[in-house]
Amino acid sequence: MQNIALNPSNDDSTETQSHMSRREVLSTGLKFMTIAASTTALLDACTDRIPPEQTSAHATINPDRLVIQWNNAALQMIRTTQPGPPIAARVLATVHACIYDAWAAYDPVAVGTRLGATLRRPRAEHTLANKHRAISYAAYRALADLYPKAIPQFNAIMHGLNYDSADRSTDISTPAGIGNVAAQAVLKFRHKDGSNQLGDLHSGAYSDYSGYAALNTPDSINDPNHWQPLHISDGHGGHIVQKYTTACCGLIKPFALTSGAQFRLALAPATYHSAEYLAQAQQILAYSADLTAEHKATVEYWMDGPSSEQPPGHWALFAQFVAQRDGYDLDRNVQLFFTLTNALFDAGIAAWDCKLHYNAVRPITAIHYLFSGKQVRAWAGPYLGSKNMDGKNWLPYQKATIVTPPFPEYVSGHSTFSASGAEILKRFTGSDTFGLSYIAKAKKSSIEPGLTPATDITLSYPTFSAAANEAGISRRYGGIHFERGDLVGRALGRLVGQQAWEKAQTYIRG
Repeated sequence: MQNIALNPSNDDSTETQSHMSRREVLSTGLKFMTIAASTTALLDACTDRIPPEQTSAHATINPDRLVIQWNNAALQMIRTTQPGPPIAARVLATVHACIYDAWAAYDPVAVGTRLGATLRRPRAEHTLANKHRAISYAAYRALADLYPKAIPQFNAIMHGLNYDSADRSTDISTPAGIGNVAAQAVLKFRHKDGSNQLGDLHSGAYSDYSGYAALNTPDSINDPNHWQPLHISDGHGGHIVQKYTTACCGLIKPFALTSGAQFRLALAPATYHSAEYLAQAQQILAYSADLTAEHKATVEYWMDGPSSEQPPGHWALFAQFVAQRDGYDLDRNVQLFFTLTNALFDAGIAAWDCKLHYNAVRPITAIHYLFSGKQVRAWAGPYLGSKNMDGKNWLPYQKATIVTPPFPEYVSGHSTFSASGAEILKRFTGSDTFGLSYIAKAKKSSIEPGLTPATDITLSYPTFSAAANEAGISRRYGGIHFERGDLVGRALGRLVGQQAWEKAQTYIRG
């Protein structure tokens, strides 16, 4: 197990203490209004265009958009199906591994992840047209495998690109054959990676085979150290009982890690009866009682991505911003998304390994256990502001259909994904400079619509590290993670990002 210091970002702007001011962390002059693709239809989300509301002071060169187009297709399926963060990361990593392996056949030095250099084509064939065709077939095969019910929609994308989706050629002298063969090799490998995509390890695709059984019930806290499934609103007047989402994801075969447990942390979560257990709960209550409009906007921006593409998809959108900002060509985009999405994939595996291993309590359960029958001051619910209440009634600043995520607390997935993503984007661009801003529109809150925020609020991220750090602390503002789960998650994500970067480079550099 790894001993990790709680100073994870390697950046002077790191927010590692309990409640550092945003003004001390963030400043920027660049404005980026939104990075969310349209969610009205898959084809709209995959069109080869920059949304009109997206702007950047750096965006002077139009990048090659094909990789982004297929990335948007994957993101739209994540928004539609909501598979859980580690599986969302796996979807993106699988699609971009297939794209990369097909592209590598037309690069002088790069080697594929599954077939090495065996698909290498002569230099005379290293044309943009061949690369476009090969990676489109690879992306199409990947998405069709991951989402077979959506094949007609992927067919429409291929038709829009003037490619025949029915072409199943395995002739590697053709770009279609390269794409099909490259994807087939990646998919064959991933079908046996422990994700249970095909449902052969347990009934149902992605169903849990870990043997996990909750120690607490929705109505009884038997052990205040461990996660409690809750009764939550189904959004239609009824209630459902939470079920641990993708409990077995820490067992998936990673991209670069030796296993999900490689960086499992020696620093365990605080336990009941300890001073820290009480202090961390009190800190969450203090955040809750003092939520500002900016805190609320921060919570909602990072909650599930701008358009519900989940944390891995959120960082894939950031990569689109970088590609546009820096005018990346096809080759750079293939490398960027391949490296980033596989780092995010490993981040999810590492975080979910810790979640299953420690099975740690969420703040809502700890606060209810500690303060039932006692008066606390905290946010009292939508439109109610901060009030005194019985601790057993405390709620996080979250939607009623979420309340708290359906899996254990330690470590924070947002923190791990975001630190890993920041590490890759910093290394890939050669700088921590980000320059992104997001405007939370007045009264457009998803939790307090019509009230919050009273006026537009701009959230600005001058560096990738600042963005990652705020993603982490947003989960404390929202009341669903403790400080240690956030900070250790950040440290874990940096380690994962570093290892994924090195592994990706071995493929890209041949």
